[in-house]
Amino acid sequence: MFVTPFTELFGVQHPIVCGGMMGVGRAGLVAAVAEAGALGFLSALTQPRPEDLAVEIERCRALTSRPFGVNLTILPTRNPVSYEDYADVIIEAGVPVVELAGGDPGPWVPRFHAGGVKVIHKCTSVRHAVKGEQAGADAVAIDGFECAGHPGEEDVPSLVLLPAAARRLSVPVIACGGFADGAGVVAALALGGSAVCMGTRFLATEEAAVHANVKQRIVDNTERDTVLLFRQWRNTARVARNAVSEEIARIGARPGATFDEVAHLASGARGRARVLGDGEMDDGVWWAGQSQGLIDDVPTCRELLDRMIAEAGQLVSTSLPALTREQS
Repeated sequence: MFVTPFTELFGVQHPIVCGGMMGVGRAGLVAAVAEAGALGFLSALTQPRPEDLAVEIERCRALTSRPFGVNLTILPTRNPVSYEDYADVIIEAGVPVVELAGGDPGPWVPRFHAGGVKVIHKCTSVRHAVKGEQAGADAVAIDGFECAGHPGEEDVPSLVLLPAAARRLSVPVIACGGFADGAGVVAALALGGSAVCMGTRFLATEEAAVHANVKQRIVDNTERDTVLLFRQWRNTARVARNAVSEEIARIGARPGATFDEVAHLASGARGRARVLGDGEMDDGVWWAGQSQGLIDDVPTCRELLDRMIAEAGQLVSTSLPALTREQS
């Protein structure tokens, strides 16, 4: 067992996080993660209304008595979102931890702390991690360039970003991007992290409520099967390689291309319905990280976490010491 500042602060057994995934962060998966000893996050905005989030929190509580959290991603949207109402639901439900992403945590941290909720600030750069700590975040999750979703605009991988952040911060640092196995856990801890966060790896588990075709595609894919979209609009997103993502990339490469030209293809609602729901793998955009290259099965969450911790323990106790023999 690995005891870190993260496990002690959030009261979980393993230094592993299932990040809040839009369309995927639902009660069944999050409760399974919690029951296996890690910290999982419901995705607030997967629920169409704040009152639906309240119901999903209670569903999760019915499935586990262990700690879990809620991700609240705060971004400008074409259709206004009542972020304040979602925050009120999280506080009133007594959720112990919230994962904030997408914007300045400063206005939100006091509100959650006043409600007894710990705050993890998720970001993509050292300077934003420092600002998150200064704003009062209890921990920081930092996304390396390998991650699914939005890796930022600076292209710094976890191998550099994680230790650079750990040197500047005093709060626990959660390493995100490129992690899928026990070796990744050991590497993250050695580089100054206090836990690892995984999304793509948890997408390929039995409890993830997505079509079986999605899970098999992750198993079949390699580390090269992602595409970076929207770079020209400084909103870079790493998604799985398929016909739609490659078409968006082609259109976006044209001089003077606008987002409106690809909006119908890039629709998150389309990806969640057609790909995650129906298993039509070339009919929408869906998130996936380069960690696909490390994934070759679809276990239960408990099988995955037990295996990862066993692998990590084996590395620390046997494999690594064997490399440090004294010279004769």
